[in-house]
Amino acid sequence: MNNNLNMRVKEEANYLISTKKTIREVAQRFGISKSTIHKDLQERLKNISPELYEKVRTILKEHLDIRHIKGGETTKQKYLKKQVS
Repeated sequence: MNNNLNMRVKEEANYLISTKKTIREVAQRFGISKSTIHKDLQERLKNISPELYEKVRTILKEHLDIRHIKGGETTKQKYLKKQVS
């Protein structure tokens, strides 16, 4: 892999670790597709920096564990907003 790609992947990983944002939010911040960010953080990062990979993996697992709660809250807010209108 070229040096620019390695730097980009590390930058994405450090951003995710420091902010604990979602893949979608990281993709929006860097102007790259969700699929590319996911591939960067799940496949490429493992070979570039195993230490960063483990930290990212922990955060992504947390996101996976709470997604049903966040989805339920979002739906609840949506219907509460409809009732007020």
